[in-house]
Amino acid sequence: MGAVVALIAVLMVLLSGLSSGLVNDGVSGLRRMPVTAFGFAEGTRVDGAFSRSVVDERQVEAWRGQPGVEAAEPFGNMLVNAHSGAGVPIDLALFGVRPGSFLDPAPAGGSRLGSADGLVVSNTLLHAGLRLGDTVTIDRLGVRLTVVGATADQRTFGHVDVAYLPLDTWRRIHTGADGEATAVAIKARAGATLNLAAGDAAAGTTSLTLADSYATSPGYTAETSTLTLIQVFLYAISALVVGAFFTVWTIHRRQELAVLRAIGASRAYLLRDGLVQALLILLAACAAGVLAGLGMGALVTGGDVPFTLELPAVVTAAGLLIVLGLLGAATAIVRIATVNPLTALGAQR
Repeated sequence: MGAVVALIAVLMVLLSGLSSGLVNDGVSGLRRMPVTAFGFAEGTRVDGAFSRSVVDERQVEAWRGQPGVEAAEPFGNMLVNAHSGAGVPIDLALFGVRPGSFLDPAPAGGSRLGSADGLVVSNTLLHAGLRLGDTVTIDRLGVRLTVVGATADQRTFGHVDVAYLPLDTWRRIHTGADGEATAVAIKARAGATLNLAAGDAAAGTTSLTLADSYATSPGYTAETSTLTLIQVFLYAISALVVGAFFTVWTIHRRQELAVLRAIGASRAYLLRDGLVQALLILLAACAAGVLAGLGMGALVTGGDVPFTLELPAVVTAAGLLIVLGLLGAATAIVRIATVNPLTALGAQR
């Protein structure tokens, strides 16, 4: 019984790591931005909003004047194909930001954005072979950019590595139109609550909180929904499997439980005793399975598969396994309440 529970725990840890890895690989660039909300062009559909929306400086200024807004900046977003100086093809999610603004990232290595051709890249690109000082050329346009810095962590959008560049350079690559951007990046004052509806009415935008904007990343909703459904089925199966094991266990102990009832044990005592034993088995087996899953996950982390082990996700998965296992065990142990003490006085005892 413990071995089966441990195997389910291993599977849950691996699934939670895969789920966290896909989310991180899809929207880590957005998650690590100090943004409260994004204002997109009015009426823009949520799916693909970053590829459809176009805002102007007037809308940025309108958001800056809203109560509770600490800062509002134009933000550019686009996906491009490029190649390094060595001719290696690179896919980039270009984030256009104003140097010195709250969107301007502080690199862990190299320097911040300054020159028009500067580029601060996700550190995952350094792991892929790009180096500080390398030249990156945008395909078809021939725009040459120089890698001046790299972030300390992974930053991706739609499973594509993020590269920050000055907003004016982004505009030259995107459309060449002055004053245009993809969205308004809004930062609220500490402790303030933004009235997004009032801001949208004043600026003519459709705003989304930072968390809601994750759905605009290509494939994010489909991937997370699929993995969530898989996890839900796994949790349901784990409850059924554990419940089935404890049903067999209870049936095998039926005569012993009848003896205990005959000598005065209460139903509450038997139920409590059965649940405590089930809890001990679940805790021990789940701990062993989680440790095994963490060990297997450590071997996968950092490879080609988007896999990230996050403590809250692992703890949640283990907690749900234990709770659902107890529910399944409780359903089986309810049989104890129907045990007739007279059974203990029959020919079998």
